[in-house]
Formats: sequence, structure tokens, C-alpha cells
Amino acid sequence: MNVAVVVPVLNASQDWPRFYEALLENLRSLGMPRDAVLIVDSASSDNTAELVRGAGFKLHTILRSDFDHGATRQLGADLMPDAELLVYLTQDAVLASPAAIANLLKAFDDASVGAAFGRQMPRINAGAIEAHARLFNYPGVSRVRDLSTRNELGSKSIFLSDSFSAYRRSALMAVGGFPANVIFGEDTMLAGRLHLAGWKTAYVAEAAVIHSHGYTFGREFRRYFDIGALYSHEDWLVTEFGGATGEGKRFVFSELRYLAKHAPLLIPSAILRTALKLLGYKLGRNQAKLSSDMRLRLTMNKNFWLKL
Repeated sequence: MNVAVVVPVLNASQDWPRFYEALLENLRSLGMPRDAVLIVDSASSDNTAELVRGAGFKLHTILRSDFDHGATRQLGADLMPDAELLVYLTQDAVLASPAAIANLLKAFDDASVGAAFGRQMPRINAGAIEAHARLFNYPGVSRVRDLSTRNELGSKSIFLSDSFSAYRRSALMAVGGFPANVIFGEDTMLAGRLHLAGWKTAYVAEAAVIHSHGYTFGREFRRYFDIGALYSHEDWLVTEFGGATGEGKRFVFSELRYLAKHAPLLIPSAILRTALKLLGYKLGRNQAKLSSDMRLRLTMNKNFWLKL
């Protein structure tokens, strides 16, 4: 099948060396040409554009104000019309092996799989809280999910991350493509739409990237405000797949056990973070009651609110 790689970027020069070398190894492994990679740059102010051109990748530039988590990725799909399979990465997700993309694409040997996503491993210097989040959300066992797994997994059944994912074009377009004008979670929405349309999604543990974040307290709060806002705007996600309450409790207890073993001094920090996540999520779910100015203060994605 014809494969393309799409990467939205902004000021990627710091991440570029490790990202580029790992991606190049994967292209060589697959026998893919460099122009099968499309970089969608949100008008970077550093030398990202020069690095992309020097790498031999395709470059498309958009205004920074035009970036949209869903619409920008759909633009990438539209600009690579011959690709039957579309692989998506973020600039800070470093492919962990030369076979990472190849392993991810194996999921599409099953004709009923519409999307797949890979494992995300913590950075070498990740703290215990950061590391646990990746180990919890991205286990070492692969699994295929469909609409029936919502009975067991609830909202976790449509968990999917575009930091390292791939979509079958026919499935993507069958459900309307990437959703535009979403604050966050275009990948979750797509997984939900795919399941409702009869497609499967695959988690492929053998396909990995190095990708984790050490969020500040404030950024953690804002991230969960945006998650809550997503579920407020897209209430069908809760209706069809349930809320995140049960999974949230399981995460908290898992985190406390992990920290008790590896970094007990971080337990107070973890408890505070949990409280901030819950507060942010609840405020996001009730964002309609907040003023425009307050929403702008609480969000990570100001452009979303400014476009409403």
C-alpha cells in the first residue's frame, strides 16, 4: 500500500536532530522516498523550514492562527491524496526503532482495522510521575478494540494518540475525516466515530516512540480543562462510551503504588496534581457557564476559543 507520513510542527529545530534521524531510519527500512513525508509547519520563527527542505521532505506552511488539531491533520491527508495509509507523528515523538512504522502498519493486515496507534515510552530523564503516566496508558501488550469493547473499557476503548498513529484513508474518509474546530482530542473523536461505523482500532505495543512530558502544575490543570471542554462540546462521547471516572480512579491508585515503590517523596505532588486535574476537568465540563475571558485564562488552546 502507498504510505505517507504527516507531521504538524512549530519551531521544531530543537527536536529535529533526533526526530529526523529516527524517521530517516524508518524510511530506509520501508524503502519509502523522502517526499513521502509531509511537514505542515505553522509559520515557525526558527529555521524549521530550512531543515525540512534540506531533509528532502515536502513542506507546507500555514498561518499559526490557522492551526487546528483536526483540520491541520486533515489538510495533510488532502495534500497526500495517493496515500492509502497515513502515518501521523508529532515533532517530539522519536521513533524508538527502525521498524517502528513498519510494525504499526502491520495492524492494517486486518482489513477491518481503520486506525492504529503505537506505544509511547518515557524519556530517559523522565521523573517518576511522568514515567508512570506512559507505562499506565501504553502497556506492553497489543490489543484490537471495536464497539463491543466499550462494555469492558468504557471511554478507554476509544483511547488513541496522534503522536504516533496511522489511518486507513478509506476508513478515515468514511467517517468524515478529521474533525475541524475541536479544542483537543481529534484522535479520540475519530476512534469513537470509527467504532460506531463498524471499524476496529489497534494498539500496537511493538511499534514505539519515545515521547513524554513533564507538565508543570499549571499546564496539567489547563490540559484537563481542555479535556473537560472536549467532553462538554462533544457530549456524544460520554453518551456512547461513558465518562472517564472509573479509569481515572484506576490511574490514581496505580500511580500511588508506583510512587510508593520508586519515588515516595513525590506522593504529595501526585495528590496535588490529581486534585488539579479533577478541578480542571470539572471546570472544562462546565465551560459554558464561564466568561470568555475566564476560558482564555484556563485553556492551553487559546486559538480554539478565539475562533468561536
